[in-house]
Amino acid sequence: MAEHEHVRVAVIGSGFGGLGAAVRLRREGITDFVVLERAGSVGGTWRDNSYPGCACDVPSHLYSFSFAPNPDWPRTFSGQEHIRAYLERVADDFGLRPHLRFDSEVKRMTWDEDELRWHIETASGSLTADVVVSATGPLSDPKIPEIPGLDSFPGRVFHSARWDHDFDLRGKRVAMVGTGASAIQIVPSIQPEVGKLTVFQRTPPWVMPRMDRAIGTAERRLHQALPFTARLRRGLLWGIRELQVQAFTKHPDELGLVEQLAKRNMARAIKDPALRAKLTPDYRIGCKRILLSSAYYPALAKPNVDVVASGVSEIRGSTVVAADGTETEVDAIVFGTGFHVTDMPIAERVVGVGGVTLAEAWKGGMEALRGGSAAGFPNWLSVIGPNTGLGNSSMILMIESQLNYLADYMRQLDTLGGRTALDARPAAVDRWNRRVQERMKRTVWNTGGCTSWYLDASGRNTTVWPGTTSEFRQATRRVDLTEYEVLRKPAAANEKQTPVRSEATA
Repeated sequence: MAEHEHVRVAVIGSGFGGLGAAVRLRREGITDFVVLERAGSVGGTWRDNSYPGCACDVPSHLYSFSFAPNPDWPRTFSGQEHIRAYLERVADDFGLRPHLRFDSEVKRMTWDEDELRWHIETASGSLTADVVVSATGPLSDPKIPEIPGLDSFPGRVFHSARWDHDFDLRGKRVAMVGTGASAIQIVPSIQPEVGKLTVFQRTPPWVMPRMDRAIGTAERRLHQALPFTARLRRGLLWGIRELQVQAFTKHPDELGLVEQLAKRNMARAIKDPALRAKLTPDYRIGCKRILLSSAYYPALAKPNVDVVASGVSEIRGSTVVAADGTETEVDAIVFGTGFHVTDMPIAERVVGVGGVTLAEAWKGGMEALRGGSAAGFPNWLSVIGPNTGLGNSSMILMIESQLNYLADYMRQLDTLGGRTALDARPAAVDRWNRRVQERMKRTVWNTGGCTSWYLDASGRNTTVWPGTTSEFRQATRRVDLTEYEVLRKPAAANEKQTPVRSEATA
């Protein structure tokens, strides 16, 4: 990284959000930008999560950019290696390589109120930027619970997102802590090779069959020869999920039929009534993300697998002790315990107006105007920010909507001219957030009777969007300048001056 480098835009992260932002900037004619990536390659969560069985639970043709269709998806639900390869191709096909700065973890970002710029310190050097696009993603920093005795465990310990590929699981006694989306893929993948697998389950998930299949050569050739067929396929996948949203957001009681289908899925594989009782949730389906697997329940029924319907309370030497008193000797502990979603570590490193960190601004809960702009953090935009998550569809749809907003944001700055910044008005952020939270009250995520990672420490849902992707696309189609304060630095000033705040007009 060049000394004293300055860029128009600094994008943080090179997963779907970061690469999508980079492509959109280039398509808008903006080439003065860098993509800061803490690792040594692109891919984000699809680079970090390389555990056995890792795959997407959204159909491939919907879990890809609309501007970068892939007619060669090998399966209807693609695996991690295929998605990562897709992102590498996006970086190549759209000329993003010159903009990438690997091994450049952001240590601190500080807003300069006089210069109207962000000062960014990274592991590879420092730079300044007019605009920051934070695309670090909510599933990037693994969360391992604080368990007494864990530090003295003599065996191997790792998180699903930091899989230890050097550790040979064959014949080992393994504890799988957690039963979320990663765990239900890991369990059937490692069950045939481990000696004993003990699954520690605090809350059972609802699991539906995974209707996965290979996409044949003829099917792929059709999509290559007639691209509209792939667009039609994507449109149908999108439309079905849009129609499902009402049940999640307005009429959770309609999900009862889906629960019956999930119970039948379990009954086909789990014949033991006692085990079925352990695995049957007591909350409304959809309250937590509905998981997809046709292999999870059959794996749990195998003789070398035990399910402990209790969380882990402590570790005594090589013994894992559950909250119900169950003791299990293991050689390795694998945590599938999720990520820092509502308390993202990056928030501690973003310093806005008046020296306030994003973490301090969000101490009462995350909130951002239209999911992207936080008050007191001028020219800072988040991709997959507060209340932009989905419970039943593809996050790529939400990302592309936020990229539309980014594009218009940059156009507005160009129209305003000079050294200019936009700072979201607190009243606008509050108005947006109140509307979102009001709509959230009726959703299954708030009324379904579960505790999930969608909720923050105070029980508020700050992660999920309570509507359709079409509604979000409409809400982010353009920047409304009345929702921002315009900060200007006088063009003729050669000495330090306080920028002028002005009332914006639409």
